[in-house]
Amino acid sequence: MRDSFLPFSLPTIGEEEIAEVTDSLRSGWITTGPKTRRFEEEFREYIGAKHAIAVNSCTAGLHIALAALGIGSGDEVIVPTLTFCSTANVVVHLGARPVLVDVGEDFNVTPEAIERAITPRTKAIIPVHYGGQPCDLEAIYTIAARNNLAVVEDAAHAVGATYHGFKIGSDALPLSFLGGEGQRLRIVTVFSFYATKNMTTGEGGMITTADDELAERMRLLSLHGMSRDAWKRYTSTGSWYYEVLLPGYKYNMTDIQAALGIHQLRKLDDFIAIRQRYARMYDEGFADLPEVERPIIHPDRTHTYHLYVIRLNLERLTINRAQFIEELKALNIGTSVHFIPVHLHPFYRETFGYRLGACPVAERIYERIISLPLFPRMTEDDVRDVIHAVKDVVSRHRKAGGT
Repeated sequence: MRDSFLPFSLPTIGEEEIAEVTDSLRSGWITTGPKTRRFEEEFREYIGAKHAIAVNSCTAGLHIALAALGIGSGDEVIVPTLTFCSTANVVVHLGARPVLVDVGEDFNVTPEAIERAITPRTKAIIPVHYGGQPCDLEAIYTIAARNNLAVVEDAAHAVGATYHGFKIGSDALPLSFLGGEGQRLRIVTVFSFYATKNMTTGEGGMITTADDELAERMRLLSLHGMSRDAWKRYTSTGSWYYEVLLPGYKYNMTDIQAALGIHQLRKLDDFIAIRQRYARMYDEGFADLPEVERPIIHPDRTHTYHLYVIRLNLERLTINRAQFIEELKALNIGTSVHFIPVHLHPFYRETFGYRLGACPVAERIYERIISLPLFPRMTEDDVRDVIHAVKDVVSRHRKAGGT
């Protein structure tokens, strides 16, 4: 057993981030300002998007993306059930109905589930790139184009991930599959910089899109609906005068957050490389363990491993998932579970009538999954400790006759 507890996740903050934040504090400009705009521009270039809009969370980004698309009362938005509740909550906030659908064995929403859920009231699809592995975007974009639906990608886990060689959020992605039709498709991608994510600003998020009209509307909505460049009104080039063009929200990112983000973005590819290396160690470590299933990986996309999620073959074990987690905790290994399917939460059951059995694949996955520690501050010895702990629990609770 380890001498100290290994948490599920810790951020990796360097001296460059600390110096940049200190510079912001000393400058006197601590809310939305020049560093936020600099972060937006560098992120836009990294992703390959025409527009990047910094916000205070991925949830905020999803909210104003749907609002900018005009989603409202009577509308339906398709959402995979295996996601954090915020993906569905933002739909509810706008008075629309989240239509919760099942996922595939790779944990991502399937095109078939999306097709089955489309009705005359459907206005948008929110595919979630679970764990850092992109969904089948070619199929999803094709469905959206055929049915005149908007796509708001929840890329909270997937900053830096690629699909068919293009970064998630890139303007080139839909064009590569749909040509001119892809140019007409309304697509917004929203990223998270929460403390556990592959890069962090503490709290924070970013929206990317190629759509000029949507970008302008989302930027307005992010800061009270105030006229363009309202943040400049306290600078020498700004003016005290502004106009409220829309009833917007208080979703802007601060320069303190952006100061972190500027340097986290520059380190992102290195962070991803470390996560991928540790994921390979996990894969190799569990390869001879029939009680544990490793993540399903698709060769046409890169997995950034925000999460490394194992599935327990419970029929081979004498304990359940909750007991397995407690056993790992007793061995000083922290874990988590991603996620309780949204349709199983009381609000969604009581408000929309969802019942057990509505999304059988997600329900079966949920009962068996454990997210293991995976972050750049870990060492290879930490990874080996996790592997040894999982094997130890399995060896002590393997059913008779197992190998």
